[in-house]
Amino acid sequence: MSQMTFNSFRSNFLGNSADWYKNTILVFLIINPILWFSGFHFATGWLLIAEFIFTLAMALKCYPLQPGGLLALQAVALGMTSPEMVYHEIEANLKVLLLLVFMVAGIHFMRDLLLYTFTKLLIKIRNKVLLSLLFSFAGAFLSAFLDALTVTAVLISVGVGFYGVYHKVASGKKFSDDHDHSGDDGVHEYSRQDLEDFRAFLRSLIMHGAVGTALGGVCTLVGEPQNLLIAEKAGWEFMEFFWRMAPVTMPVLVAGLATCLLLEMTGWFSYGSKLPSEVRSVLSEFDAEQEARRTGHDKAKLVIQSIIGIVLVGSLAFHIAEVGLIGLMIIVLLTAFNGITEEHQIGHAFEEALPFTALLVVFFAVVAVIHEQHLFQPVTDLVLSMNTDTQPIVMFIANGVLSMISDNVFVATVYINEMAAALKNGVITREHFELMAIAINTGTNLPSVATPNGQAAFLFLLTSALAPLIRLSYMKMVYMAFPYTIVLSIVGGAAILIQF
Repeated sequence: MSQMTFNSFRSNFLGNSADWYKNTILVFLIINPILWFSGFHFATGWLLIAEFIFTLAMALKCYPLQPGGLLALQAVALGMTSPEMVYHEIEANLKVLLLLVFMVAGIHFMRDLLLYTFTKLLIKIRNKVLLSLLFSFAGAFLSAFLDALTVTAVLISVGVGFYGVYHKVASGKKFSDDHDHSGDDGVHEYSRQDLEDFRAFLRSLIMHGAVGTALGGVCTLVGEPQNLLIAEKAGWEFMEFFWRMAPVTMPVLVAGLATCLLLEMTGWFSYGSKLPSEVRSVLSEFDAEQEARRTGHDKAKLVIQSIIGIVLVGSLAFHIAEVGLIGLMIIVLLTAFNGITEEHQIGHAFEEALPFTALLVVFFAVVAVIHEQHLFQPVTDLVLSMNTDTQPIVMFIANGVLSMISDNVFVATVYINEMAAALKNGVITREHFELMAIAINTGTNLPSVATPNGQAAFLFLLTSALAPLIRLSYMKMVYMAFPYTIVLSIVGGAAILIQF
């Protein structure tokens, strides 16, 4: 009886995760208090970061919220941080959380327009190189005026829409039938290879688009959450921020788009996959059927979504309110004018974002540990002890490396505050502070594409409903982002050396 009870508890722990994964998490939970109470506080802090990154890397084995949450809870229980400090980190990042909760849900109600637009593009543009360049440029352009998370939500919505259409047909169903596309059991044998090729095609498009969000997000103060903070500390308005960053961001944008072209033409790093002719045929049939079945009611919905889409872009570009509040406005407008009035219809829109929102709160607990244990302090001291001329490039490199293993919002927040304090105390001049602000912004935004945990948009993509459908794992993202990481880091660093 006792053996059966033990086995039941063991089986329930982290559910269907592999036994080796469960054992690894248990080992983490055992080792941490031993090291902590042995007095190795600094080492335990860095070990916790490594453990949390491991849970992110294994996101397809087990959603990181549970194992990462256990690690965070243990950190608080051990005294590595406090509930008050965790709440402080959440409070400081409330804008990001509101963005996730409301903006992602708002994009859900624009799916018809997005799917309509991108289906047309996919059918009309047969050249994969041109299509990839378009996705990358669109991601960059939209991120410069919206924000990377919002644009990533668009990419996810479009990707799931495309995948669901073909998966339904490959399973022998009609476009109008209900269908669960999470498993391949019902897919016909002769369609399986086309499905795999379609997954590879979508992976490459989505990754080009995701990297595009980093290319555009670094350019303006609304592109990434940390940009707003940097602009606030430096006293820069929208256009001044753009022009200050341009000597670095414009060469990087050109290099990034050139990298997109090169990867598609060579097929390196799992890029270059073409859209199978059978899939294109299915999507064309879907588009034709949608056109034939589209009623006046449906056309009115598309018109409303188009108008509100313009309102969305304008509201974000002029920053009439915080991004999350603009998202709530979009939800109200889209549901009110498109006849969506039932609670379950509205509630479904929040399903995609809320698990990630919860995960991000757990991440802020780890960030609180980093802050409380001063894990990045040695880097700050080292940079400021160097020759003034070399500090910007060293700051760029340091922020880039730390953003790869931590989170670019946190890293930028820590170091812009450190530089602001140095300016206030007379350690550096105003001119030097501005150079360091440019280095911090570009350093946290560009090399951080190396890993999903480096950028919130990448982590959002990894933990989205789309990632398992197209077999986009943590290591696959790292592998496909690698050439971009090298190019963006080298060009960005060279621009800082040459210009400043």
